Amino acid sequence: MKEISAFDVIGPVMIGPSSSHTAGALRIALLARKMFKPEIVRARFVLYGSFAETCSGHGIDKALTAGILGFEADDQRIPESFSYAREAGVGLEFSLDRETKDLHPNTADIYLTGRHGEKVLVRGVSLGGGRAEIRGIDGVEIKLSGDYYTIFIEHRDAPGIAAFITAKLSENHINIAFMRLYREGKGESAYTIIEADEEIPEAVVSDIEEHEHITSAILIR
Repeated sequence: MKEISAFDVIGPVMIGPSSSHTAGALRIALLARKMFKPEIVRARFVLYGSFAETCSGHGIDKALTAGILGFEADDQRIPESFSYAREAGVGLEFSLDRETKDLHPNTADIYLTGRHGEKVLVRGVSLGGGRAEIRGIDGVEIKLSGDYYTIFIEHRDAPGIAAFITAKLSENHINIAFMRLYREGKGESAYTIIEADEEIPEAVVSDIEEHEHITSAILIR
């Protein structure tokens, strides 16, 4: 039996009319921002399902923008997030896809561009109650909720990577709650997501990033 918390009943502390369409949308974008190290200069959002149908009416566009800027769901600046994006030099574009029907109804694709041309595509879904989950990055299906202390690791699919990562965490007495590995194909780009029960020090993340086949390791608190 699933336990029901006060959060499930009351919902998140937030600005906006809908926990799914406002707080959830913001959380998708906030997680996407945390997964992308470069300074963001452009964000393109493609909205599907009910996100596409109620975009401006429920403030989804402003919430997504706020998340890219790093705002939390209760930030008083959310209604003016477009202005803050202009001040920060972040270009915005919104596309509404009302034709695609085989996705979760609260789905957003977020295309981010960094100052030096870096790019990433993140797909996220809003699950209700302000909760969200990242379901894809650059076309690779993943699952990341941000509910735990998390390390998001991009690397080459090579022997010994998983053992190296887990050894570093074990050396620092960090207990792994969940570990998931995703890859494009054998020997190609891959992603490992570690969700831990306790806070992960930045120094441990830096040690992991030193491996020759690891492109980046990002701590998501």
